[in-house]
Amino acid sequence: MHNSPRPARPAGAPNPAGAPRPARPAPALLAALNGERPDRTPVWFMRQAGRSLPEYRALRRRAGAPMLDLCLRPEWAAEITLQPVRRHGVDAAVLFSDIMVPLRLAGVGVRIEPGVGPVITPPVRDAAQVAALTARRYGEGPDGEAGVRAIGRGAALAVAELGSPAAPGAGATAGPGGTTAPGAADGPDGRAEEAGAAPSARSPLGRELGGRELAGLAHSADKAGWTPLIGFGGAPFTLAAYLVEGRPSRDHLAARTLMHADPAAWDRLMTWCALLTGDFIATQVEAGAVAAQLFDSWAGSLSPADYRARVAPYSALAIERARRAISPTTGGPAPLIHFGTGTARILAPMRDAGAWAVGVDERTDLAEAIAALADSAGGPCPVQGNLDPALLGAGAGALERAVDACLEAGRAAPAHVFNLGHGVPPNADPAVLTGLVARVHDSAAWARTAAEPWEPGDGAPESAADREPGA
Repeated sequence: MHNSPRPARPAGAPNPAGAPRPARPAPALLAALNGERPDRTPVWFMRQAGRSLPEYRALRRRAGAPMLDLCLRPEWAAEITLQPVRRHGVDAAVLFSDIMVPLRLAGVGVRIEPGVGPVITPPVRDAAQVAALTARRYGEGPDGEAGVRAIGRGAALAVAELGSPAAPGAGATAGPGGTTAPGAADGPDGRAEEAGAAPSARSPLGRELGGRELAGLAHSADKAGWTPLIGFGGAPFTLAAYLVEGRPSRDHLAARTLMHADPAAWDRLMTWCALLTGDFIATQVEAGAVAAQLFDSWAGSLSPADYRARVAPYSALAIERARRAISPTTGGPAPLIHFGTGTARILAPMRDAGAWAVGVDERTDLAEAIAALADSAGGPCPVQGNLDPALLGAGAGALERAVDACLEAGRAAPAHVFNLGHGVPPNADPAVLTGLVARVHDSAAWARTAAEPWEPGDGAPESAADREPGA
């Protein structure tokens, strides 16, 4: 376990040439994860890239591919990753992928069934099946090394638009009316010709970005001039629960049974899951992600004693593997956020597994979560969360009061990253999300922009079929 305070994060990447650069603050997200209070509270949304955006649904229609396949198409994955940054002006992009992807990259037969979720056939229920599964390795499945490279390439393409400490993001090209600023010439590979020059104002799919999209990127980058990319992975227990149950489960009874019935098989399975998801996060970080989140969607089904003894050590192993990865964007490791649902009773051990920050779901009072984390072995830490996603459709008055209350509660922590208590619902109004960002940032200018009509980036009209809930 890592009980000491998290190491300080570098504000920017090394400057090998030694050329002087104007001092810029770190992006608000990285400052907050480092326990600082930036000028504005950073905000991003879990599941911000995907199903709530009409431009995503239009892109899915064009791609005509299952979601897991789309995750392994770098240009498409990068485009989807960037869509909510351009539209909402959030403080971070999160890579478009899925916690099932590393299983696929290890050769596990997994598919996403509409209306069901991830399905794994056959499920892993005994020691022999565990032994067969754990003989597989990350990057050795049918998608193999090409799939791992695709993940890294998708992350790198997103970073090329988001920018870095060494070069501004594409929003820096936005002049009056969203026109391209002078000096933004591109090299033959689509990147700016010299370090520090403004990058291309073209999307990863080759489309010229519009003025409103560039404005979103500029608001996101703010004074830092660039926007962080967040990588992620599923926590070992959540991966193991899917593997043992074979599909989503209400109580994860089969997984909990294996945990108690065969501790040796459970240890082997959880160690494998920890290293797999750690490698997956490391792939993203080594391609340019500068923060990461470990999702433990099902940890809330466990007793605190079972979590501490039979799950937390493996989450710590995954975090340890991920933190060894160095991001070329900053020249340092990626601070890690540990998030789970229904985890009010296990927030302290989640922190003590090695997290820089802990995400809090909407079922947990944020003030109580901050107090519980203060009693952890590692001591107080930044928190993330935790607006109830239901409030997105509850009307402006209720939403504004809840946002203000969440911001007020977050002031008791060393730092606060605003987020929903869980993912963006598929029926969420994107304009409401953009307006929420403006309120969190206390920006009247961005609120005016949020009120303007938005046109999907590819200009494709949306059909009724596109509005069906999906991945």
